[in-house]
Amino acid sequence: MHSLIIRLLRDLGISNPEEWANLLNAFLRIGIVLFLAWLVLLVAGRLIRLFTRYMARQENDPEQNKRVETLAQVFRYIASVVVFIVAGMLVLSELGISIAPVLATAGVAGVAIGFGAQSLVKDYFNGFCILVENQIRQGDVVQIAGLSGLVEEMTLRYVQLRDYEGNVHFVPNGAITTVTNMSRGFAFAVIDLGVGYKENIDEVMAAMREIAVDMRKDPQFASRILDELEMAGVEKLADSAVILRCRIRVLPLEQWNVKREYLRRIKTLFDERGIEMPFRQVTVNTTQPAAPAVIAAAAAAAASDAKGA
Repeated sequence: MHSLIIRLLRDLGISNPEEWANLLNAFLRIGIVLFLAWLVLLVAGRLIRLFTRYMARQENDPEQNKRVETLAQVFRYIASVVVFIVAGMLVLSELGISIAPVLATAGVAGVAIGFGAQSLVKDYFNGFCILVENQIRQGDVVQIAGLSGLVEEMTLRYVQLRDYEGNVHFVPNGAITTVTNMSRGFAFAVIDLGVGYKENIDEVMAAMREIAVDMRKDPQFASRILDELEMAGVEKLADSAVILRCRIRVLPLEQWNVKREYLRRIKTLFDERGIEMPFRQVTVNTTQPAAPAVIAAAAAAAASDAKGA
C-alpha cells in the first residue's frame, strides 16, 4: 500500500513522494482511528439503550425507570470519556508526538489537581454510590445535609432540592452522609392529640378511631390510606392535657395531607361532643397602688399614735 501511494505520487510529478506518502498514511490511520472511535460510541450507545429498554420492561415501575435512565446517562458519559482518551492518544501517536511525556505530565498534573480537588472527586464518587445503591431518586422527598425538600435533579455532582417555600438548594454529594427518604413504599401520618384530664380516655380514643373509619370510606382519601388506625394510647401526661398518640399508614408523600384532614375532622367532632382540648393558660396577679385618700388616712393615724405615746 505504501509503495503504491509512492508510485502514484511520482506519476503525478510530486516531489518528495515518500514524505507525502508517510503523511497520507498517517492521516489515513487517524481517519481509521476516528472512525473506529465513532463506531465504538455508536455501539456503546446502542447497547446502553437496549439495556435501558430491557430493564424498563422488567421493572414496570416509573421510579425504577428513572433510576435506570440516570445510570444509563452515567454509563454513556464514562464510555465517551474512555473512548475520547484512547482515541486522542492514538491520534497523537500517529502525528509523531510521543505520549510518554504527555502521560507523565498528565500524571503529575493529575496528582496536583487531585490534592486541590479532593472535594470534587468525593462528590462524584459519592454521587455514583448513591445512584448505584438507589438511595435517592428524582421525585423523592428527602432530608440530607440538614435540608429537606423534593428532589428535582440528581447528578454525579449534586442533588437539587426544592423546599416547601420554593427555595432551591444544591447539595454537593460529598456533603451527604445520611439520607432520610420520606417517599419509599409507605409512610405514617403520626397524630398527637391533647385532651383534658376530666375526659374519658376510652371515649376519646373511640372517637379518634371513628374519624379514621370515616376517612377510609371517603373516596377522596380511601386510595391514600393503606391500613386502619393504629392507636398507641397515652403518650404523655402533660401539664394541662393528656397526650394521645396514633398513626395511619398511607401512601408515600400523603402523610401530611392525611394528617391535616384528620386534625380538621377531629377538631369538629370534639367540638360537637364537648370534648375539651385544653391549651396553656396563664393567670397574672398585679398589685394595685393605694389611693391617695387611703395613704393620707394611714399617715394621720400614725401621727396620732405618736402623740398619744
